[in-house]
Amino acid sequence: MSPPLQAPDYRYVTEECLREWKGQSAAAFRLPDPVPMARFLYELCWAMVRGDLPPQKCRAALDSVVFVEEARQEESASVLADIIAHLGQDITISGEYRSRLVKMTKSLVESSLIVPRLLQERCEEEFLWEVELSKSKGQDLKAKEVRVNTRLLYQQTKFNLVREESEGYAKLVTLLCQVGSDLACQNASSATISIVKSLIGHFDLDPNRVFDIVLECFELYPDNSIFYQLIPLFPKSHAAQILGFKFQYYQQLDVNSPVPSGLFRIAALLVKSGLIDLDNLYAHLLPNDDEAFEHFGSFVSRKIDEATKIGKINLAATGKDLMDEEKQEITIDLYTALEMENDIIDERAPEIEKNQKLGLLLGFLSVHDWDHAQLLFERLAQLNPVEHVEICDALFRIVEKTISSAYSTYCQTHHKITRNMDTHMMDASSVSSPSYLVDLPKEFFQMLVACGPYLHRDTQLFQKVCRVLKVYHASSKESARTAGVMSPESQVEEALGSCLLPSLQLIPANPAVDMEIWGVLSLLPYEVRYRLYGEWEKDTEQNPIVLAARQTAKLDTRRLLKRLAKENLKQLGRMVAKLAHANPMTVLRTIVQQVEAYRDMINPVVDAFKYLTQLEYDILQYIVIERLAQGGREKVKDDGLNLSDWLQCLASFWGHLCKKHLSMELKCLFQYIVNQLKKGLGTELVVLEVCWLCRNFLAALVLYESEV
Repeated sequence: MSPPLQAPDYRYVTEECLREWKGQSAAAFRLPDPVPMARFLYELCWAMVRGDLPPQKCRAALDSVVFVEEARQEESASVLADIIAHLGQDITISGEYRSRLVKMTKSLVESSLIVPRLLQERCEEEFLWEVELSKSKGQDLKAKEVRVNTRLLYQQTKFNLVREESEGYAKLVTLLCQVGSDLACQNASSATISIVKSLIGHFDLDPNRVFDIVLECFELYPDNSIFYQLIPLFPKSHAAQILGFKFQYYQQLDVNSPVPSGLFRIAALLVKSGLIDLDNLYAHLLPNDDEAFEHFGSFVSRKIDEATKIGKINLAATGKDLMDEEKQEITIDLYTALEMENDIIDERAPEIEKNQKLGLLLGFLSVHDWDHAQLLFERLAQLNPVEHVEICDALFRIVEKTISSAYSTYCQTHHKITRNMDTHMMDASSVSSPSYLVDLPKEFFQMLVACGPYLHRDTQLFQKVCRVLKVYHASSKESARTAGVMSPESQVEEALGSCLLPSLQLIPANPAVDMEIWGVLSLLPYEVRYRLYGEWEKDTEQNPIVLAARQTAKLDTRRLLKRLAKENLKQLGRMVAKLAHANPMTVLRTIVQQVEAYRDMINPVVDAFKYLTQLEYDILQYIVIERLAQGGREKVKDDGLNLSDWLQCLASFWGHLCKKHLSMELKCLFQYIVNQLKKGLGTELVVLEVCWLCRNFLAALVLYESEV
């Protein structure tokens, strides 16, 4: 005997109603008021499950009521099916109550109050087996349901590429190749798209495979614009995945061929046109950024160690070895850093084939998409991508294209100015202030930052950039003065500090390049120039090529200074100038340090400096002022009366230099000494005491007083 079942509170199926429905006069009994359908049917089913009403009397009960809703028989059958499905899942209904529920369900089906289809949709497999609405047991029916759902929802349709569908693919490839090779068909793009859709539907072609074929044809004909109208037919997310799978194919171990350059090109074109998101495609590319950064970091550390060892003294060498080294012929090596660069390029050459992200960057540069290329330059900054020759050359081509218009304007105007000056038709003031305007986009300065010190690889482009920056600064300053706004000098300063000055120390002894840079620097006030010199010198030496250039220049300078004398001044003086042209900051600083320690070197060094350019004189003055302002050294001896030896040597060196070379600018030195006097420090006046005999000293002093 099953325990009593907790039934709901009856509101409409009362004891009086149950007696009337069980009696002989059930056909004449009617409820006085309309009742809600769902609640009434729920209570009626519970009454039959509890045994209070036989299932045969269910129709009489339904005929005796009027529902509040104007419900049809189909709606009442649906509600009864929901109630039975709910009761069939109730675990408290067991024993005789369960048997009454099964008997009630069979009776309702036999009396056509419920359609079997509704119960088969909503009831569990075990309950359907009990009410004999299923020929399979519960477990078998559930397993069959899983198989059917898998086949409908997860199993992919297999397309036969060997038999009947091959005709559709053949027609598709033929159509795309004809359209791609014939540019005149671009006007019929709508007809072509309609034919492609017809082929997909008629031959039941796989859309993903069709898109893959479209990409392959696009790779063959990247200049045809009709593919930009075909590709949007496919989902944007699928496009990125299918293109990513093409890249993943070349990542397999058994595939030895590199990724074709055409694949990178079409990927860049699709990203540039907005048909694919860069981030969605970037996730499919290898290698992982962290792994690549770690590997390259160890490589750079090894190269920096090699560069640091340049010029190190071998403590194990004997006296005879040192004497033999001293007897060797004096030579300078301006190509040590470039040789190291070539070794690094050769060692990193396989990286451009294996790193698909660098290949995508090269693809962006090849299609002149600087916006996305800059994003990859920022993401891959730790890999120093511009060090690869392919990427560097592509970047140079974009820079050349960006400044082509401005440089053409410069050349035409410069030729005109030169011709007029030859015929004495133009004065100097009109030459210094150009009447034309040169506008450079902000992307140009971003490109120079990306180039970094590697602009030394193309000296012609280097000089073009200097000339364009010079006229841009002059014209923008003139336009800013006319419009009453600030001159955009910060962009020129950024180009000098991040690209031009670092590249200078990797160009082997080219005075013409020095003069071109000075043409830009001379437009800036000396405060800005000295700040750029300080940042240039104090940059963290994380680039082994730059470090090797500095170490080599320092070593060669010390070797030359050991043998510099009046007898060999002409020969060695030119060598000193060559070193200074290539790496002025390191060479001149080394010379000034040697002059502070050895007074006898002053005259030979001053005579050798006659081969320097104006840029190097300006850097030399910066170094002298910096040495004067450097802390940690006493400027007066312990007796408190005499000046320190290094200060006397430095003042004597500067005085002889000013007397010998009239192109020295003394305004910066005057300003420094005035600032020291304002602080109550007059020790540096010894420099003026030595310089007063200089022929241009009084003129410079008068000019300084007029400017102040």
